[in-house]
Amino acid sequence: MLPENFFCMKKILFVDDEPNILSALTRSQRNEPYEVLSASCPEEALEILARESVDVVISDEQMPGMPGSEFLAMVARLYPETIRIILTGEGSLNSAIRSINEGSIYRFLRKPCHTIDLTLTIHQALEHRELVVMSQKLLKENKQQSIILQNLEKEHPGILNLKKDDDGTLLLD
Repeated sequence: MLPENFFCMKKILFVDDEPNILSALTRSQRNEPYEVLSASCPEEALEILARESVDVVISDEQMPGMPGSEFLAMVARLYPETIRIILTGEGSLNSAIRSINEGSIYRFLRKPCHTIDLTLTIHQALEHRELVVMSQKLLKENKQQSIILQNLEKEHPGILNLKKDDDGTLLLD
């Protein structure tokens, strides 16, 4: 279960070279409980990512200088924990496949995208990111506990061979 203030701690970043679209995207999320950042080009977005922890990046595909799929592939390499979404008006099957393969894209959305669909996708992306982070934390803890158990078994052979009854209660001889 996610904490009550889960979304308040999160940041999303929109990247689009068209000022009107960037403004509309930002406005569409103004009532949401996360911080919304914006960049008008991939280079500006990379500067933001270098100084701020961003949870979700939503990028246009068709931008001068660097396509969104290439930008998001760079984000995947530099900030693998950041969820990446492509939002484009020029969506073809080939560009969707390229984006997914190169940038490990979480979702591929087409413009115009209804505000509700965009908001739900962002919420799902934030929840997905949190689940991945929690899963990584649990795997790390499990690995540490396995090392501790291996060391205990080395120091005290047979210590892990405990007898239990059907409901898991320890049986003592």
